[in-house]
Formats: sequence, C-alpha cells, structure tokens
Amino acid sequence: MKVLWLKTELLHPVDKGGKIRTYHMLKELKKEHEITYLTLDDGAAEPDARKKADEYCNELITVPHRTARKFSGRFYAELASNAVSRLPYALEKYVSSGMRQAIEAVAAQKEHDVLVCDFLAPAVNLPESLSIPTVLFQHNVEAMIWRRHFEVAENPLKRRFLKTQWQRMFEYERRACHRFDHVIAVSREDCETMRGDYGADRIADVPTGVDTDYFRTDPSVPRDGCQVVFTGSMDWMPNEDGINWFAETIWPLVRERVGNASLVVVGRNPSSALTQLSIVDPSITVTGRVDDVRPYLSGADVFVVPIRVGGGTRLKIFEAMAMGLPVVSTTIGAEGLPLTDNEEILVRDDPADFADVVVELLSDSSLAGQLGSTGEQHVREDFGWARVAALFADQCRAVVLDHTNRANGDTVPMAAISRAAGR
Repeated sequence: MKVLWLKTELLHPVDKGGKIRTYHMLKELKKEHEITYLTLDDGAAEPDARKKADEYCNELITVPHRTARKFSGRFYAELASNAVSRLPYALEKYVSSGMRQAIEAVAAQKEHDVLVCDFLAPAVNLPESLSIPTVLFQHNVEAMIWRRHFEVAENPLKRRFLKTQWQRMFEYERRACHRFDHVIAVSREDCETMRGDYGADRIADVPTGVDTDYFRTDPSVPRDGCQVVFTGSMDWMPNEDGINWFAETIWPLVRERVGNASLVVVGRNPSSALTQLSIVDPSITVTGRVDDVRPYLSGADVFVVPIRVGGGTRLKIFEAMAMGLPVVSTTIGAEGLPLTDNEEILVRDDPADFADVVVELLSDSSLAGQLGSTGEQHVREDFGWARVAALFADQCRAVVLDHTNRANGDTVPMAAISRAAGR
C-alpha cells in the first residue's frame, strides 16, 4: 500500500508516548509499504529530525507552523481568542491553511491507497472532500482526558475552563468519528467508549506494542531494593497530575515504612513546582529529559503509574514490563491494556492500598521478581511491534477494500471485510 500519513510534528526526538507509538508503527509498516509523512513543523524538533525521518517514511512533506510557547504572551492571547471558538484550544492551535493545501495537492495526485490521520489534531486541516479512503488513528479518547481533568480540578475558574474544553472536544471528536471511513483505537475499552458515546460503528482496535529488542532486562545492573521510578513526559497534564498526587499522598506513606526508599521521576519538561519538590524532599529525584530511560528502569525495583486522568494506553507500562520490573498502577493508569490484576500487574486506587503494595514489593524481592517475570513474558510473547503493525496494516487494507466495494455499489459489512483482510 501507499499510505499518506498526517501528523502535527516530526518524530525526533522520540521522547513521548504518541511519538513512540507512531515511530515504531511506521518503522514496521515501511518494511512492506510506502509511507508519505505530511506534517506541521514548528521548529522544535531535533536539528537532524528531517534527515532521521527516512527511518520511518519514504517521503517527507513539512509545512511550517508556529505554535505558542506555553505560558507566553501569545499563549494567553490565543486562549483568550479561543473563548469564542467551536474548537477546543488543544486542536485550534494546529489549524493551518498551508497543511490543508498540502493535503489537497498530494491527494489530487491519486497515488495513495489510504490516508491515516494520526491523532485528532491533523483532522482540523482535512479538506471537506477527498477521494482517498481515510482512517482516524486515535491514541486516546481525547474528550475523556479533558472530562477527567475537569472532574479533578479544584480551582473554580480552572474547572469552568476545563468543562468548556471538554464539551468542545467531545463534539469535535464525535463528528470526527463519523467523518472518517474508519477509526482505529489502541484498546478495546477506547473502542467501546467511542462506539457508545459517539455512535462510531466503523471502528476497531489495534493493541499497543513495545520494542522488545530495545527494552531488555540488564542483569549486570544491581538493584538495591529501595528505588521507585516513574517515566513519562512531564509536560503532559495526566503525568504531571499523577506524579504530584503520588508525591503528596502516597510517597509519604511509603517513606514511613521504608526509610531509605527513593523516588526517581524521569521525563522531559518537569514543572517548577515538581522540581522544587525534589529540592525540598531529598528522597525525590527529578531528572528532566534523558536520552535513554533504560538505565533508570534497570536500576529501579518498582515502577509506578499513579495516573488519575487519561485515556488510550500507557506505553510506559509495557516498557517497564519488558525490562522485568513489577508495576503498580491505578485503574486509569492501566486502562486499555490486556493485563490482569495480581498476575502481571498490581492495580490499586486508594492511596493507602497503593502505598501498601509498593512497600510489599520493596520488602519482598521474591514477590517483586515473580511479578516482573510474569509481566515480561506476557509482553514479549504478544506485544512486539511487528505483530501490532501487521494488525494495523490489516485494518488499512480492509478500509481500502471497503472503499472500493462501496464505490462499485457493493455493501459488504466492514466487519466481514476486516476478517477477510486478516483481522
């Protein structure tokens, strides 16, 4: 197949969940298919990001686009103007006439078999009419994230703002699910949510994956039985909310019983408040961006995912499991992953219960080793990227076949076509 892939950023540095999923998916797809990667470029990527793009695409098309730096004057001006928009700010900031024109120009060549819109953001630039079959690749249920932000917010002004953004995102996401020929979700739960909330009937799920060659247990690195680690982009609100909640409500309970316990927070762009917390509490280390998370995973004893807000699936969980780490998560943190509580993962929502199992794992190396080994085996057997990308390609083939059949007047149900394509 020839695939036109739409995105709003270059992928290098590959340093956050959405980029990681897209990067590995495209690397695998490129082995058998031809990829045209059309994206906005705000200049924030690595200097050699264009050169490195040949790792995941055959052709790269970039459209210059300026996005406001968070908390800058322009950022607040855009937020103010967004008050009268139908779009949530998280999508409106990516509106680009240049990208719309570029999509039209490429689609007019009629050389591609399918268009994939990666996340909702590029969809704001999709022309109204296209002859090419279209797929919306949904890494999350975006409205769910904004609803949960609204639900946990305490400041009245912030709650009002988040409620508006959630409502706008819900309406846009609902329309998008019907605008595309097909939607691919990253979990069965997200698939059912979009089917129920949006009436999306042309939808399927493809699981998330992990690079099982890159993430491997390193027996040469000693573990001292007292280190807890969290990894994730700290400029993504669910991660920031989760680690702040963990540090304030759960970590003190752990430290009461394991006095030498240490917490390492690994991820780019931590807030000043989180950085300050690490100064006040010497048991907490905040690294900021790192080139390689594996040394931090290798040296840790327990991996925590204290997420209260979010959707989609957490790549970080599979990465930790692939390195043999026992994982403790909230229900929302592990949402969408085919994992069983008390077998491959420990799921706890109450702060005291969460702290109890972290302490138990730090105190019992045999239990920690057993949980880590079970999780590692599970992800290695079932969730390598080659298998995941093959399932994604099957869905795209099914969409192309369905589009052709409908153009010819045939009405074969999409589910039957998906099965015929290998799903």
